[in-house]
Amino acid sequence: MKKFITISTAAVAFFAGTGFHAQAAESHKVQSGDSLWNIGKTYGVSVKEMKEMNNKNNHLIFPGEALQLPEKVSDGEKELLARLVHAESKGEPYEGKVAVATVVLNRVDSETFPDSIKEVIYETSPGGIYQFSPVGNGQIDKAADEEALKAVEEAIAFRGDGNNSLYFFNPDKTSDQWIRTRKVTKTIGNHVFAQ
Repeated sequence: MKKFITISTAAVAFFAGTGFHAQAAESHKVQSGDSLWNIGKTYGVSVKEMKEMNNKNNHLIFPGEALQLPEKVSDGEKELLARLVHAESKGEPYEGKVAVATVVLNRVDSETFPDSIKEVIYETSPGGIYQFSPVGNGQIDKAADEEALKAVEEAIAFRGDGNNSLYFFNPDKTSDQWIRTRKVTKTIGNHVFAQ
């Protein structure tokens, strides 16, 4: 992510069922049983960025410790990303759904692509074709299922780690030869992921 929030606030929110007490999502006071992974998923922030902001080189956190949190992904952008994941990954394994969401986040973090989830999803090629077919065919407008929403939360918490995939494609459904020239990072289900 390219931007961080460093403002503190006294506003306290309680996340039902999680035991998390937040200060308007800019900082978090660690409670017994917390982990960086659960904090990242709860707030919609990258664990890697959270560690960097708090000068941590491991996953150790202690009750009472105040952690600064990176800028969170808005609920609207999470929902949009989940709709894309749902449309692009129907019938794919859960790991593939996380990987599709990760491609979008990697693009946001790349200097080569736009700076927001919405801009990445709605970006067009020089010929005016959308980067993601569900945008062009209207599937992006259909509601996401719970698995897609969960995959997005996991991808956000995992953000910044992984193999830097910027593309994915189904080799049985594309005739694009350029995409086949990209360095393959992983194959999951019917999708090939590449840099």
